[in-house]
Amino acid sequence: MSDDSTSRATGETVDVSAGGLGPVGVDWKRVSPKYVVVEVVGTLITGVVMGFLASLFIWLWPVWWGVPALAVVVVIAVVSLVIAPRRVRSIGYRLRDDDLLFRRGIMFQRVVAVPYGRMQLVDINRGPVGRALALADLKLVTAAASSAISIPGLPEADAVELRDSLVELAESRRAGL
Repeated sequence: MSDDSTSRATGETVDVSAGGLGPVGVDWKRVSPKYVVVEVVGTLITGVVMGFLASLFIWLWPVWWGVPALAVVVVIAVVSLVIAPRRVRSIGYRLRDDDLLFRRGIMFQRVVAVPYGRMQLVDINRGPVGRALALADLKLVTAAASSAISIPGLPEADAVELRDSLVELAESRRAGL
């Protein structure tokens, strides 16, 4: 990365001074706003299960740390519920000429560029809540395990269309095979 924050490989300007990791002015495609419901339901289920386990310690074995454990579970669940909409808004992707750019995260941001020629598997997953809302997750796998990404909360039709176009792009740009 040069001093003027321009990437030599792509020629795109990267805004690192403002805390951004991706290119400046990128038109990110967002996941469906309905994905917030999936996040909220998952957080509620986890909170109820963890709260029940913490309550068991209070009722069955009156240990001193049972009440603080229950309080921690409640605080974490409430904070997760409050930030769920912002966490969903932070997820985005963009198809570029040679790769797929994906980002997520509020505090710990992750930006991944997956070259089309390196994609080995493009998979669609749907959980029960996602199916009820007509949402799907698109999973991309490459030879490097650390670059596997999952784009959650896509409308089913968009996920199928994106999968088909990524497979077509990957087949046309096979690299190193």
